[in-house]
Amino acid sequence: MNNFLSGYYFLIILLMVFSNNLFATSFQSRPNIIFIMTDDHTKQAMSAYGSRLIDTPNLDRIANEGIRFDKSFVTNAICSPSRAVALTGKYSHINGVKDNRDIFDGKQQTLQQLLQSAGYQTSMIGKWHLKSKPTGFDIWNILPGQGAYYNPDFITDKGTVKHHGYVTELITDFALETIAQRDKSKPFAMMYFHKAPHRNWMPDIDDLGAFNNIDFPLPDTFFDDYHGRSAAVKNQDMRVEDMYSSFDMKLHVDKETNTGGNAEWDALSEWNTVYNGMTKGQRLAWDNAYESDNKKFKDAKLTGVELAIWKYQRYIRDYLLTVKSVDDNVGRLLKYLDTAGLSNNTIVVYTSDQGFYLGEHGWFDKRFMYEESFGMPLAIRYPKMIKAGLVSDDLVMNLDLAPTLLDFAGVKIPADMQGLSLKEIMQNGRLDAKQTAGEWRDSVYYHYYEFPHGWHSVNRHRGVRTDRYKLIHYYDINEWELYDLDLDPKELNNIYADKKQQATVVLLKNELSNLRQLYGDVTDHTDQKTN
Repeated sequence: MNNFLSGYYFLIILLMVFSNNLFATSFQSRPNIIFIMTDDHTKQAMSAYGSRLIDTPNLDRIANEGIRFDKSFVTNAICSPSRAVALTGKYSHINGVKDNRDIFDGKQQTLQQLLQSAGYQTSMIGKWHLKSKPTGFDIWNILPGQGAYYNPDFITDKGTVKHHGYVTELITDFALETIAQRDKSKPFAMMYFHKAPHRNWMPDIDDLGAFNNIDFPLPDTFFDDYHGRSAAVKNQDMRVEDMYSSFDMKLHVDKETNTGGNAEWDALSEWNTVYNGMTKGQRLAWDNAYESDNKKFKDAKLTGVELAIWKYQRYIRDYLLTVKSVDDNVGRLLKYLDTAGLSNNTIVVYTSDQGFYLGEHGWFDKRFMYEESFGMPLAIRYPKMIKAGLVSDDLVMNLDLAPTLLDFAGVKIPADMQGLSLKEIMQNGRLDAKQTAGEWRDSVYYHYYEFPHGWHSVNRHRGVRTDRYKLIHYYDINEWELYDLDLDPKELNNIYADKKQQATVVLLKNELSNLRQLYGDVTDHTDQKTN
């Protein structure tokens, strides 16, 4: 081979090595992603949001070391639809999951598929809750449906396996194993999705009874009589006093007398199945924690207000203890990232599929467009690019999560995604006034569909929220509610019929119409009573 050819091939090899090294360097500098989602965790139970109920130091760490969003909302406050929105960046009427009966079409474009195509190793650990088989994941280990708190089954592509233990710890164990065994030549994107604190709020064995001697304060609106509100608000079936004595309150009864939001559901049978599904040791720990208080309750024969307060205390103690376990286990994950040297280049998102009522308006559950369930906790940490201690009061949505993570990953955001990237807000604290007015949204759109099927008898409704006002339309019964959130943050005074507010009503109705056009939700649902 002559000198010219030898030099030529040497140059080609040198360029290939340089190119591969440059690619590897660029590739390895892309952020890892851990997307944490809980089920039904509300801002009222996260101390970074000022909770007076519980301290959540590990969840707070994400907020304190990154950015906390104070005005973060969901498009549809119910489990499966909210997850579908987060994965697609599209509203329910576009992604096809309007309520919990719908099956997610895994063939459609998703966050995980786009990240996988861009070279990320993708994984899904925990609560999937979308009925279809997960797609776009290299690794998945999921709960069937809602999953169980104790000794749950997990499904992988190899089949179903029952595991002994507590679900929040098990999900974290599997997440840590997946990170430790990852392909280190690629960045990873993990969805670490918890069952907790979903109903029926069963704490970890180690935490049982920890709050038994604490009387938590009743919300100011616990005895709300719904004066001036729509028939939809008055006719719901989600009051605390109507919780099941068996499944929710963990009482061993001969007959279930409460509706719990669905009178046709056999709550007693379900509770017996859950209780008997524990091991002998777990049942013993459970009985030691609950039976003394259960006996006192049965002997007291409470009714009316006293019964409602007792149920609230049982509910809130259990709910908060499941949150405590989430916080403890998120702490395990964050500690692992620190120890493994992964913290600086890993985006950690913490959110919930929606908020939840902790007795506000006398309720539990979600669904309504009131702040407690419409709002969701959202904190994002990425030390490499986000300054610690930032707080944003921009109007953001779960719709924005997919485009945001794609943006940080250097992946082109598809034009058909309806959400907006939060990257600029997170890098700058918030957009300046000109940008906010010209480029960022000044209102958010909501649409809830699950009626008359399903649970809790909450009428379908859509609405718009601005920084100050909220307009809700229960369109099947053609009733409206308007709230001035500055003057009435607890949403007790419906001012829709106030003559002084008619200019505001007109403006908000126009905004609602504009948002429906913007997001392509223009179908008239008023004639479709069964959806």
